[in-house]
Amino acid sequence: MNFSRLMTSLGAAGLAGAMLTAAPASADAVSDFYKTKRITVYIGYGAGGGYDRYGRILARHIGAFLPGKPRVIAKNLPGAGSIKLANALYNTLPKDGSAIGIIGRGLPMEPLFGRKGPQFDATKFNWIGSLNNEVSTCVSWHKTGVKTIEQAKKKELIFATTAQGSDGVDFAIILNNIIGTKFRLITGYPGGSTLTIAMERGESTGRCGWSWSSIKSTRPDWIRDKKLNILVQMALKKHPEISPDVPLVMDLVKSKRNKQIMRLIFARQTMGRPFLAPPKVPADRVAALQGAFNTMVKDPNFLKRAKKTRMEIQPVSGKEIAALINDVYATPKDIVRAAAEATNRLTKTKLEKKVFPWLTVSGKVTGTKRGGRSISFKLTDGSKAKVKVSGSKTKVKVAGKKAKRKVIKKGMSCKIVYKGTGTRAKSLDCK
Repeated sequence: MNFSRLMTSLGAAGLAGAMLTAAPASADAVSDFYKTKRITVYIGYGAGGGYDRYGRILARHIGAFLPGKPRVIAKNLPGAGSIKLANALYNTLPKDGSAIGIIGRGLPMEPLFGRKGPQFDATKFNWIGSLNNEVSTCVSWHKTGVKTIEQAKKKELIFATTAQGSDGVDFAIILNNIIGTKFRLITGYPGGSTLTIAMERGESTGRCGWSWSSIKSTRPDWIRDKKLNILVQMALKKHPEISPDVPLVMDLVKSKRNKQIMRLIFARQTMGRPFLAPPKVPADRVAALQGAFNTMVKDPNFLKRAKKTRMEIQPVSGKEIAALINDVYATPKDIVRAAAEATNRLTKTKLEKKVFPWLTVSGKVTGTKRGGRSISFKLTDGSKAKVKVSGSKTKVKVAGKKAKRKVIKKGMSCKIVYKGTGTRAKSLDCK
């Protein structure tokens, strides 16, 4: 299949309607398996960000559409921009259909570009589907005075990011190399929610590779109050909700070669929130997972929940993702080398790794699990966080006195010292 034709067809408005329904599985065998199993949806990022939200809504609904109606839980497994999870799905997690995950949309391209860290063949994963065909952005904080991409070529912006291979790093580097922006990157942040905190704290002056769907769902007040300047749209086509005055990255390059490079880089946007299962999962269970996904994304209750939580749903089927990845891996080698070089070359990018500091935040307990080993909070800024609580390494106080973690209850107000959502808390002081 021709790569350009595939990209054009996937970018068309009728993408959702083009989803393919998986072939019927052997209902009895799959049902017998799943009725006695618990499915874990692993999320490759910390709690509170866009991937976490999409992972949890799928975990909440997909079980109702699988034979046997298994129990489904969500579990965060962050690390290295979701490389940790992708490696685990490929190499160590069960290959029986009980473990699935959501990873960064750009991660399947990393082996193609020869990056260190990925230990998988993206073409061998079993792709379940994506809940969104994504448009990402680069934004500046309202106090910077940088309101356009042209101004970003003249004034340095500092972006907090997670790790190389993530959209936040790759997209910024390629814009520096090809467009001429002056983005400086600080890697090492554990997840999306910590990147927004970094902007509020003044540690960064913007963010790149930030999904429009995440901005809408996690920071709608920042849009309303004009705290963000959207500099560029990064996808194969513009988003209808973003001002047409904000340029599409594809329109910022003129040469045919640079357009080919950009098309290869931003093809990942089509699979905006990709779910996958390990290789070697039995074919009937893969078909059941794909079929359940395709049915779920049309279900009125699922769509109602997504709308209520301001989540954008533009589904892409697992078979379409697999076709996209196979086609990307067939890209001419000289274009692949040029794209890899454009996202790796740091001669025009200042990049430093941050040893992530302990953060002190306040919030109210919204839930506890496993005797207080995992505690969820709603922070005072309206965002959500989840921390792990160690019986020996986390200092816990309740009403000013040393306490066990199991004493912490829903509704308590706490001061939390931690390194970001999904990490182990250093201390909790609750009342």
